[in-house]
Amino acid sequence: MSSKRVVIIGAGLGGLECGYILAKNGMQVTVLEHDRVVGGCLQSFRRGNTLFDTGFHYIGGLEEGQSLYGLFKYFNLLDLPWHKLDEDCFDEVIIGNSSFSFANGHDRFCETLTRAFPQEKEGLRLYTQMLKNVGEHLPDTFLPNGAGCKQADNYFTGSLFATSAYDFLCDTIHDPLLRKVLSGTSLKMELDRDTLPLYVFAQINNSYIESAWRIEGGGQQMLDCLAEQIHGFGGEVRTNATVTSIIDYGGKAVGVRVNKDEFIEADYVIAAQHPQAVMQLLADSPTIRKVYRRRIASLQNSFGMFTANIQLKSGTNPYENRNIYIHKADADLWNVRGQSAESVLVNFYHNEDALDLLTPLRWETVAQWSMMPQGRRGQDYVEYKEQKTEECLQLIEQRLPYLRGAIEKVYTSTPLSYQNYTLTYHGAAFGIKKDYRSPLTTILSPRTPLENLYLTGQNLNLHGVLGVSMTSVLTCAELLGMDTLAEQLDVKHWRQ
Repeated sequence: MSSKRVVIIGAGLGGLECGYILAKNGMQVTVLEHDRVVGGCLQSFRRGNTLFDTGFHYIGGLEEGQSLYGLFKYFNLLDLPWHKLDEDCFDEVIIGNSSFSFANGHDRFCETLTRAFPQEKEGLRLYTQMLKNVGEHLPDTFLPNGAGCKQADNYFTGSLFATSAYDFLCDTIHDPLLRKVLSGTSLKMELDRDTLPLYVFAQINNSYIESAWRIEGGGQQMLDCLAEQIHGFGGEVRTNATVTSIIDYGGKAVGVRVNKDEFIEADYVIAAQHPQAVMQLLADSPTIRKVYRRRIASLQNSFGMFTANIQLKSGTNPYENRNIYIHKADADLWNVRGQSAESVLVNFYHNEDALDLLTPLRWETVAQWSMMPQGRRGQDYVEYKEQKTEECLQLIEQRLPYLRGAIEKVYTSTPLSYQNYTLTYHGAAFGIKKDYRSPLTTILSPRTPLENLYLTGQNLNLHGVLGVSMTSVLTCAELLGMDTLAEQLDVKHWRQ
């Protein structure tokens, strides 16, 4: 077993999953987190006695043979208190005054929507089959004997990553309303007709159609479980540990400086951060050339979110075992402006008198307050957040007419909050935007120009719990070899 020393910057999902993999394989792992708790975008927090999640809402593909099952089995996360959503309608999509149900299972999903759009039977069959094919080939990303990384490169730069999701949708589905319905769960990704690769669109949508799940008691349980297991393997997870620089010595990463004055030596450094933040930690590195810095600086970020965490009066819990996506009839889901609330996701909490309202919000809209300290951004910022809350409430009140009278208190956040608390660059909900026209530029490798420095997390190729978990394996394969990890993951038995 290896005794190499590894420092991991960031204790979000990607950082802790990498820590788990490497500690399990005998490396001396130290995970450093700037915040007082682990979790990153998956932190849970309490306001009074009410539990809220920061960025976690639900996941897909947790049953045996499905997209996320094999990964979560490996990470020992299957025994957490998962709660399955309604199989007949795990997502409800409302366009104007019309409501549509997304059902679990590819056949049932297709049949349900075909009843609403009988003229699109063949298009829905082709659409659903494409999603299913993408999910079935997910294990190929982790092929053994060195082929896994090559296969991953093919996915991340090949046909599906170099194909427009919007063009595929328009070519396959002819009814504009059905195209909008199929795009209606868009708050799981940023839909952009000019950039979004088909692979991103398909992989994320497919996993939820397989099966959809909430977790009772907060998403941070996943992170706490991973951290506990890292400790069990002899590793260390430190909070209140801010990495202020990565040390480049002779073209190699040899360690990090923590809280400005502590040096931690390492054979490998993994940064589970936005690449632009990593460049700041390498400000003194002579190895990182200007052309690479310019490339990283030029990458565009996805939009962020405005979130209203709503605490409800005791006993008024309107829990529904589904998610509700509500859109204005004229909302352009493939060109989200984020200036006013045209789309809202309603996220319920199981066994909590609480729910969340989320709507897209771009960094540029709130950048004027970015230089002001948290909690002291002035009355105009407070009024802006109150206005956004009211926009969300107006959009959903026809579907949830009782909600206004049930509200006890509202807590709000913007991309500024996400950047401050989780170091999510510009509060981008889905990391760096991927562009099917230039996948080699926007799909990042775990490798960097600095030897022994690697990247991980949602900014590399895929976002979300599934995407970050896949990326964690690909990053660690750079250190351990894909054949080793494929055997440990038991990839050959993933398919049903």
